Amino acid sequence: MFSTELLTNEINFDETNKSLLEELINYGSSLGADFVEIFLECSDNISILAEEDCITSVSPSFGKGAGIRIFKDMKDGFVSTNDLSKDGLKNAIIQAVEMLDILNFSSKRNFDGLEKFRDYSKEKSNWLKVVPSINEISDKLLLSTKSLKRNQKIEVRKGSYARNWQKVIIASSDGTFAKDIRLHQTVGLNLIASEKTYRSSGSRRLGSSDSPNDFRDWDHEETANEVFESSMNMLYADYVEAGQKPVVLANKFGGVIFHEACGHLLETTQIERGTTPFADKLNKKIAHESVTAIDEGISKGSFGSISIDDEGMEPEKSILIKDGILKKFISDRAGEIRTGHKRTGSGRRQNYSFAPASRMRNTYIAGGKFSKDDLISSIDDGLYCKSMGGGSVGATGQFNFAVEEGYLIKDGKLTKPVKGATLIGEAVEVMTKISMCGDDLSLAPGFCGSISGSVNVTVGQPHIKVDSITIGGR
Repeated sequence: MFSTELLTNEINFDETNKSLLEELINYGSSLGADFVEIFLECSDNISILAEEDCITSVSPSFGKGAGIRIFKDMKDGFVSTNDLSKDGLKNAIIQAVEMLDILNFSSKRNFDGLEKFRDYSKEKSNWLKVVPSINEISDKLLLSTKSLKRNQKIEVRKGSYARNWQKVIIASSDGTFAKDIRLHQTVGLNLIASEKTYRSSGSRRLGSSDSPNDFRDWDHEETANEVFESSMNMLYADYVEAGQKPVVLANKFGGVIFHEACGHLLETTQIERGTTPFADKLNKKIAHESVTAIDEGISKGSFGSISIDDEGMEPEKSILIKDGILKKFISDRAGEIRTGHKRTGSGRRQNYSFAPASRMRNTYIAGGKFSKDDLISSIDDGLYCKSMGGGSVGATGQFNFAVEEGYLIKDGKLTKPVKGATLIGEAVEVMTKISMCGDDLSLAPGFCGSISGSVNVTVGQPHIKVDSITIGGR
C-alpha cells in the first residue's frame, strides 16, 4: 500500500518507493503509453505582510500530491491528484491515458526499470527546521517598515516575505528516479510618497535559493535607503515627453524586458503554439552583434537555480544568443518531442497540479566591455532607466514597460529626473538596437507566470544602450 505517510515522513521519502513506482509505470506502459511520468511533491510555504507598523497577513500553505503525465506519439495527457494511495495513483494513470484515447491499446512499451536513485537532497534535509520562524520574520519586517518612516511625505510603507519549501520525487519510464528539496526566500520593501499633488513610489525585492540564512543576513537598512532615495528623487519629477530616443537601461531588473519580450519567444512552448517569430531563425542573426544572452540554472544561490528540473534533468548553461546569432531554444521533454530541440533542463512547474513546460531559469544578457559612463556619454539626448516597473507583453513579443525611476540624458550627462515614461516596442526590433553592453552584469529575482504556473526566475543584464525606442509619455 502506497500511503501518504511515504510523502510526509522524511525517513521513507526515498528509494523505498522504487518497486511501487516501477509497478505504476509498467501499468501505464501496458495501457499503450509511450512515456509515463510520476511527479510526487509535498510543500510548506508561508507569506507574511507588514503594513506600516503592523503585521497584517500571515498566510501558511501546505501541499501534497502527484502529477501524472502520459505521452502517446506527440500528444500528452496530464492528471493531478492528492489521493496518494496505490489505487488513487492507478486511477490517475487511467484518466491520463483515457485523455489520449489509447486505453487497452494492444502494444506494451518496453520499460527496463528505474535507474539508481539520484538523491540531491542529502545536504538539504534540515532546511525547513533552520529557516527563520514566523516571529523572527515578523520582527525584522517591522524593523524594515519602520526604517522607511523618514519624513512626513511617506504615505504608505510595506514589507513582504515569502518562503517556498518543496520536496519532490520524479520517476519516469526513461528510467529517471530522483529526489530533491528546494528552498526559495524573497523579501521586498515598497513605499508611496506624496506631497500636495506630487506622488511617487519606490520598491526593491531580493531573493535567493538554497540559502536558509539569507533573510537573517538581509541588510534591511540598505534596502530601505535605496527605496527611500528612489521615491524622493522621483517625487517632484516632471513628466517625460513622448518620442523616439536612445535609452540606457540599468542592470539587474532592467533585464525584465529581455526576459518578457524575447526570452519567452525562445521557449519551445512558443514554437509549438506558432507564436514566436524566431522559430526558423536558428543560426541566424536576430540581435545586434554586441548581444550574447544566456539561460542557466546553475548560478549558486540565484533565485532561478535548480539542482534538477521538474522532469529530473540536471540544468545546463544554455547560450541562447551568441554575438547576435540565435544558437539554442529553451526546451523541455514535450518541446523535444514536438519540435526536435533537445532538452535543456528547463522543464518547470509551480507544483504537482501543473504539467511541466519549457521555462526560463536565470536568464540574462552577458556583460560587455563598456562602463556605465561610456554608455551615457555616447548619448546627446536620451533617457536613463534606472528602475523598471510593471508592464505587459503580447504573444509575439510586443511590449510596454513603465519606468519607475528615470533621468534625462543631455549632452552625455545625467540631468533631471522624469516620470510617466513607458518603453514601447517589439522584440524583433529592439534586439537589433542593443548596440553597447556594460561590464557590470547583475541579476535580480522575480516570478514568471506561464502555462505551468508561477515559477522562481532571475532576470539580469549589465547596463545596456538601445539606440532607439519609443518612449510613451506626455
